[in-house]
Amino acid sequence: MPHQDGPAYFPVVAIISLESPAVMNFTPHSRLMESSRSGRYASDGDSSSNEVGSENETDICLPNHQQSSILLMPCSLLIFKDEAYSDYLHGIEDRNVHQLDKVVNIVEALKHDRRVPSSLDTEDMIEAESSGQFKIIERTNTRISLTCRLVLKVCRNIFKF
Repeated sequence: MPHQDGPAYFPVVAIISLESPAVMNFTPHSRLMESSRSGRYASDGDSSSNEVGSENETDICLPNHQQSSILLMPCSLLIFKDEAYSDYLHGIEDRNVHQLDKVVNIVEALKHDRRVPSSLDTEDMIEAESSGQFKIIERTNTRISLTCRLVLKVCRNIFKF
């Protein structure tokens, strides 16, 4: 489920993925959406609402804030911060097969996949990607991840003995 880490976390997250590949989706935060009819941004008008326009309007992403995905291979490290942390929701879909159509790092990630023939060089992989050869990836095992975050001190003397 797409989510944004709470305000107690310092705006940087490091994730080490183990065991199985997965696709992490980054979706622009609702405040970065624009209504195609009214031309209003979600932050215009009522700042307490995360909704954009009326139900009849179509929401589109602003040009610099498009949905994208990252392929996380086993033993990979993902660090995201700044706009990736504050302007996007992130999440991994709970399914066994992940689509690669919005993945921005297919070639780099698949270089480390044992199922891809090592005889393919980078140029061959780029050609295979552009021809649509890499469309899905199967989660072969349970994905284990270690997520590292800095947490600002929020309470003093929380444990009193």
